[in-house]
Amino acid sequence: MDQPVRALFVSDVHLGAKHSQADLFLELLHRYQPEHLYIVGDFIDGRKLKRRWRWRTSYDRIFERLLLLKKNGTRLYYAPGNHDSFLRKSLADYGVVELRDQFVHVAADGRRYLVIHGDQFDRVEQQMPWLSYAGTYSYDVLLSVNYWVNWARGKRRNRYALCGVIKRRIKGIIKHVSNFETQLVRAAAEENCFGIICGHIHWPRILQLGDLAYLNTGDWVENSTALVEYDDGSLELVQENGRLIAELPAALPEESESEQSEGKELQGVAGE
Repeated sequence: MDQPVRALFVSDVHLGAKHSQADLFLELLHRYQPEHLYIVGDFIDGRKLKRRWRWRTSYDRIFERLLLLKKNGTRLYYAPGNHDSFLRKSLADYGVVELRDQFVHVAADGRRYLVIHGDQFDRVEQQMPWLSYAGTYSYDVLLSVNYWVNWARGKRRNRYALCGVIKRRIKGIIKHVSNFETQLVRAAAEENCFGIICGHIHWPRILQLGDLAYLNTGDWVENSTALVEYDDGSLELVQENGRLIAELPAALPEESESEQSEGKELQGVAGE
């Protein structure tokens, strides 16, 4: 409980959506005491709340925990996504939380990471939003079926595992069409960053694409995953039960010195 870590990255919690695993997310927030906490989009599901207001007491406890973390010294950053895009109309530093479209996080080993939700690089989302809406509501039906089937089988955790597999296949098509990962890594390179930290496609993983790193935090519907940075700059992708999914070791000392010297003058840098 309250394990000190340097940074915690979470995305796609979808508060307000029927299948948001808010209780498990709250457990995660109680497990760590980060210096920096990044909410990487789709934290609040404005689309679902607009259609039907659904607000649980666990949501209030999540916000209470976030405020307590802030009080205890955690810096909060929020980069909105497509489901909470209404927040993009009021980007600013509010003292409690800083709202921006993107951040640059400087890890303990000197590596720089562009932090962004990622929907900006999804061509289907940007060019055919009606298809994205239709897919979302169709997928809700699948989530419900998957949940009740696993409930009947007596499965108490990870009841959405099958949906995660199916969604990865569907999102994989979108990713292929939009070259999602490649575009994001290219955007990180343009900002003189070593890697990208994003969400959006609900596929938690860490990839090395050439000299750059792609890190997707996953989600809190099917996968319940988060990205954790430790004091040496190493990063781990973990599930809510603590299971390690993937990791990125810290930079070697000579790599760290080289990357630190590549210019910290970029505005909007966080995590220093």
